[in-house]
Amino acid sequence: MIETGKKVVVTTEFRGVFFGTLAAYDRAARTCTLSNARNCVYWPSCNRGFLGLAAEGPLDGARVGPAVDLLDLPGITSVTSVTDEAATRWETGPWT
Repeated sequence: MIETGKKVVVTTEFRGVFFGTLAAYDRAARTCTLSNARNCVYWPSCNRGFLGLAAEGPLDGARVGPAVDLLDLPGITSVTSVTDEAATRWETGPWT
């Protein structure tokens, strides 16, 4: 299981894709809280899906919203650790 304090990409049953620092996670309840959370509303095909967002970060053409301090998410379907490279790209908040 991924530890709190790690940077992650989270997906939800509502088709949301989010990035942030894992503040809390309840696997049984399928909920989590992210700090410094952002959402990705679009990513280009060169990202090769949401796992590409975790491996490489949002690439040119992605649309990532601004960060919020805390975000509670219900209906979690996955929590994936991200690379340092990916975290840097997410944190720039690209919206092109």
